[in-house]
Amino acid sequence: MGYFEVVTAPKSVQRSFRLSGRTAELLDEAAVSTGETRNALADRLLGEAVRVERHPLIRFDAGAAGRRQPRVVGTRLDVHQVVATLRANDADVDATAEYLGIDPRLVRAALDYYAEFTDEVDADAAEADRVAETERARWESVQHALR
Repeated sequence: MGYFEVVTAPKSVQRSFRLSGRTAELLDEAAVSTGETRNALADRLLGEAVRVERHPLIRFDAGAAGRRQPRVVGTRLDVHQVVATLRANDADVDATAEYLGIDPRLVRAALDYYAEFTDEVDADAAEADRVAETERARWESVQHALR
């Protein structure tokens, strides 16, 4: 495709779950505080929980522009940052771990997650690049205005 690719969202599937009263209350409170609908919040939280179950060394946190991204546990590193560093080190896990100052098992955990969710992690990296470029342009504009 060209510069702009059309990304089709996965088809949603209707499911029916019974929640405990307390879980429903917590979900409602969280939806109000985040501004998400209950369904959107439940979908996001369940999706993240299933991924964490499969990849226990990965957690989710707000990243570039507020998007939730997979991060390596115990670090401030996004999965896409670890993958980029791994590529820069010719896929050498130990060299990447040493450069980042983390255990090699964390590098492997990021790589395992990336292997399963490549398109999403690549989208996170592209968004981070876009945000960085926007911030750089803003900084340059401010510097130019100060001259």
